[in-house]
Order: sequence, then C-alpha cells, then structure tokens
Amino acid sequence: MFTRDVSANDNRQVYIVYMGTLPEIKYSPPSHHLSMLQKLVGTNAASNLLIRSYKRSFNGFAANLSQAESQKLQNMKEVVSVFPSKSHELTTTRSWDFVGFGERAKRESVKESDVIVGVIDSGIWPESESFDDKGFGPPPKKWKGSCKGGLNFTCNNKLIGARFYNKFSESARDEEGHGTHTASTAAGNAVQAASFYGLAQGTARGGVPSARIAAYKVCFKRCNDVDILAAFDDAIADGVDVISISISVDYVSNLLNASVAIGSFHAMLRGIITAGSAGNNGPDQGSVANVSPWMITVAASATDRSFIDRVVLGNGKALTGISVNPFNLNGTKFPIVYGQNVSRNCSQAEAGFCSSGCVDSDLVKGKIVLCDDFLGYREAYLAGAIGAIVQNTLFPDSAFVFPFPASSLGFEDYKSIKSYIESAEPPQAEILRTEETVDREAPYVPSFSSRGPSFVIQNLLKPDVSAPGLEILAAFSPVASPSSLLNPEDKRSVRYSVMSGTSMACPHVAGVAAYVKSFHPDWSPSAIKSAIMTTATPMNLKKNPEQEFAYGSGQINPTKASDPGLVYEVETDDYLKMLCAEGFDSTSLTKTSGQNVTCSQRTEVKDLNYPTMTTFVSALDPFNVTFKRTVTNVGFPNSTYKASVVSLQQKIQISIEPEILRFGFLKEKKSFVVTISGKELKDGSIVSSSVVWSDGSHSVRSPIVAYSIQP
Repeated sequence: MFTRDVSANDNRQVYIVYMGTLPEIKYSPPSHHLSMLQKLVGTNAASNLLIRSYKRSFNGFAANLSQAESQKLQNMKEVVSVFPSKSHELTTTRSWDFVGFGERAKRESVKESDVIVGVIDSGIWPESESFDDKGFGPPPKKWKGSCKGGLNFTCNNKLIGARFYNKFSESARDEEGHGTHTASTAAGNAVQAASFYGLAQGTARGGVPSARIAAYKVCFKRCNDVDILAAFDDAIADGVDVISISISVDYVSNLLNASVAIGSFHAMLRGIITAGSAGNNGPDQGSVANVSPWMITVAASATDRSFIDRVVLGNGKALTGISVNPFNLNGTKFPIVYGQNVSRNCSQAEAGFCSSGCVDSDLVKGKIVLCDDFLGYREAYLAGAIGAIVQNTLFPDSAFVFPFPASSLGFEDYKSIKSYIESAEPPQAEILRTEETVDREAPYVPSFSSRGPSFVIQNLLKPDVSAPGLEILAAFSPVASPSSLLNPEDKRSVRYSVMSGTSMACPHVAGVAAYVKSFHPDWSPSAIKSAIMTTATPMNLKKNPEQEFAYGSGQINPTKASDPGLVYEVETDDYLKMLCAEGFDSTSLTKTSGQNVTCSQRTEVKDLNYPTMTTFVSALDPFNVTFKRTVTNVGFPNSTYKASVVSLQQKIQISIEPEILRFGFLKEKKSFVVTISGKELKDGSIVSSSVVWSDGSHSVRSPIVAYSIQP
C-alpha cells in the first residue's frame, strides 16, 4: 500500500462506482468501499474522497477520483461500472378528465391508501392542501422509511416520508415548484377551486388521491447522478410501490453507466415500477431519454384545453398568440418599440433578439418591447418594460407563464407587427389577458417531447406511452418563481401553477401505475406496464408524422388499464438474456442481478416479451421479421381471443400464428408469433400497424413498427 497527497490532484471529479446487488452474507458496504479507496490512495486520504455509500438496496459508492483512479477501480473484480456523476435537468383540473379518468371512476380506496408513490424530484411543499392528511390513517405497515425532511419540515399521514441529498439544500422543501407539481399530479388530494389567477379553474387532483407520498429531493437547479442513485437506494428500501422520476438522463451507450437505468433495474428486482420522462429535446429523432426496457418511458401529450391570448394593435387588428398571462391592461394601449431601437451596446441581430444586456431600461419604461427571440422577454422584463411581444422561436405549441403582460406569436403574425411598427405613427398595442379555448386536435404530442427511436437499444420502441404534459395545472411551491428559474425576480407567490413538459406527463403514468396496483397488488412491474400500454388510445398520425416514435403505444386510458384482459410479462431472467444479446458480459450481469448469469442463452431485443414489436430494417432492402410473444390471461377464466390487424399499411404484410388463443383459467399463458415482411423502406422512414387481441370485452393492442432511421 502507498500513500499520496490527494489534495495535489486538481483533476478530480465525482465518479460513481457501481457494484451490483448487495451480498447476502453479513457485509458492511461502507467499510468495503473505504478499503477499496485505501488501496488507491492510502489510509489517510481515502476518507476524504468517499462521498456516499449505496448500501440499502444495491451496492456502490460515490467518490472524488481522477480519471486514472477511476480506471483502476474499473479493473477491480468487485466493480460492474465506473462513470462520472453528471448533472441533469428536470424535464390537474382537466388532464385526468380528458383521459377518461373522472372523480367518479371506480376505485379501491382502502387498497389505494396502501399504495406508496415515491417521487424523486426537487422536493415537496408539505403544507400544500394537496398533501393534507385529513381523513388518512397511519402509514401502511410495509413502510420502512422515515421523515428526514430537515429544517422546519414535517411529514404527516399523507406525505409519509421525505429525504434530501443535495449538499446545497437544508431540507426536502421544494424551492423550485417542480417536485410539488409532479407529486400532486401523481397522488395529490382533490382540491376544489384551484387555479392560476383564475385560469384553469377547477378541482386539482392526482391520479390516486388516497395513496401516500414519499418525497426524495435530488434536484436544486440541477440533478446529479450521485444523488439520484442515493434516492433510488432509499426509496426501494423504504418500501415504495411506484417511483416517479421526471429527470431525463442524457444519452449513454451503456445502460449500466446510467443512474436511472441502474436504480430502476434494482427497483424492478424488488417489484417496484418506475415511470420516467422521455425528455424535452423534441422534435429531434433519437432524442428520447430513459430508454431502459424495465421502466416505462413517458412522452407528453396535449389535452383539449389550451391557452391563447390576443394582441390588439392601434389600428384595431387583433393577432392571436399563446401564453399564460393573467395580467389585464384594462383596455389601455401602450407604445411598441423594437429591440433594435432600444439598445445602445449590441449588434443589430443581438438587439433584435433582445439578448442579455441589450435592452436599455431608460428607453423602455411604459412601453411594450418587440423581440425576435422568445427568450428576449426576460431582458424586456428586467429592463422594466410594461410588456413584451416575442417571436415564438422555442416551441410553437406550448404556452408558458410570463412574469408580466406578454404574448408569443408565430412567424407570420410577428412579421405583421414589425410591418405595423414601420408604418404606424405612433405604433401602439394592448396585450389581453389569457383566455382558455378548446383544442379540437388533441390528443397529440407537442414539439418539445423527445422522439424515438432509441439508438441505445435499437429494436425497442421508446417512448412507451404518452400522457398529458402540456399546460398542466397542479400544486406549486409558494416560494418558487411561477415563471420558472429563468425569472427569480418574479416574486409572485402561488399555490397552483401551470407547467409543461414530459416532467408533467411522467407523474400521470405513475398515478395510473399506482391505480392499477391498487386493484392488483400482486402484479409485477412488467404486468402493470403492459396493462397501461396495451389499453392506450391510438393517436392522430396527421399531427405526429413520427407516429409511435412520438407517442409510443398511445395516450393512457387509466380505467381500461385496471382490466386489460391479457398482459405481456417480462421476468428478470428475460432482461438478462436480452442484455447478454446486447453485448453485456456475464460477470457484470451476475454482479448486477445477484443471479448466476452465463449468457449461454440470449434473447434478441425484438423477441423480448414486450407489449410493442419494433424492428430496424436496412433501407431499400426486402425484409422478413418474426416476433415471438407470450400473453398471460388476467381477464375472464374461460375466454377466447381472436387476433386482428389494425391500420395495415400497404408497405408491410403481417401474419399472426395462431390467430385464436383459448384460455381455460386465470394466469394461463399462451404464445404466438407475428411475422412482418415487405419489399423495402425508404431511408429514414417508418411504417406501423397494430395487432389487437379481443375477446369481445377486452382489446389488447400492440403496435408494430418497422423503421430505417439511423443515428
């Protein structure tokens, strides 16, 4: 053994050393982790490098290491993987009704109160009405967690547990609003007359209002892998039933180098289903995140309620924009000034965008500023303008909360205002308060929601399903800025706010998973996932040409998910065989799973018993692909299911063998084979169809996708 001065190395960063499952023998993880570091840097220095041990649900640790030291650890026999701890970004009154899940939906309230939803996010505001425990009994007996919420933080019989991990936090209290929003969407109480300054008024409620919540705060502006894994480690051991994580982990080529993939795998081993957000990097192809097959990946969809506002020019012309703008200018018109004309120290392009530092406060007081870029509104706000009109260069179908009167216009309407400014003397406008309107094209996937295909696991359809994530009203932290972290100067304090993102969609699915769990406490994560996917509602192709790579199986249908008829179950052994086929070595998989994995049997991804069927085919080449599947009867004991093909596209031919499945008892399994063939696909194209098994009462739908899109 040798010693060295670790302080002399300035190239250290936080690495995660993942070591798989915990040994069943008597074992002290922290002691073992410290001894491993001591081999690297000596006895005295090791304790200064160790940041955290993962010791409750799986084995590993986080430490400050140099690249050379991380490589040495990677070569130790106990280690599965070593990877840097990266930071990641965080990705209702109408949404539940829109998916057919009204307040009067059939419920098993007693069983629902035994379901615990773990929310890994930015914390929670415990005093919110959404988390009041009136009418709740003590926590379920299975609960093994605790309330370690920190300074001035109290749990109750609704919010039964809280923990925080970020070194900059003093408590699990939510200072950003995001975690409070997602937790209340999944399992918040029904709160009447909730609104954002009168907008979206109604009863705000979660998917499972009777369920319990445990909050795990890992995010404070950013979310670090080291903390995400710690939250999984605790949530699994605490006894949660469902995990909701609205954090999109970036693309990685190795699933065992991704914190959410590792954490959700160990959750699955303990019978816990994890719902994760697909990411907000759409509409780019291949941008989907959280692609592990053992978790459910959620895209965002629109409801039939949208927010619009109007800009009325001095000449009487009215233009329609989008924003969440509760301000009222009371019929008063104000002068409009273009960003280029109120700047002194910037280039013309920067001034037109209203870029940082480009808006002169002396020139905009009492005026509305016109900005070529969406984010220019912030500079106009900081400079003291009365309002802003911006070109919607961000997401054309999403209304965001503004800190002052503002509207976001499409290209043509924005151009017409610029023409008006040049011709009118003096140019004036009024920005009207936001109004609600019916979006008759919904449901569809908005542009921000990340798209497939997954380039990590090629023949696996991701995202899995879509759920409301556009302009969702839910509980909020009263100390957070309602117009996001970009505007800490926005000091308005609200109890409920409107947010958009796959972050908002994810807890909807977590709520549905908890709802299904309340009817079927013994179901596996894969059975619950299958129930949600195979009962999803097909969506409009015209609005989303990316088809299933935008919305997965479709939009959630919670009531149908509780009674799916058939389910596709995937055992741990199936995932391991698939990982073997994907090139993972048996030694790593043995450590990861705690099972003796030899990789003598391998399962191609396309033949994983997944509720969807997906294959990559080479462009312009004929193809013939088979998918092997097995379904388990969870409907009627004596039932006969007949197969049909829906929305058959001419470019592919589909056959199913057998076409009839007869069941004589519950939990009976039957297998079938689907074969698809075609002459060719153009480069970068996608064709899809569905196979539906029906017994007259249940329709079990599985999308079939063939594509030729490459990274």
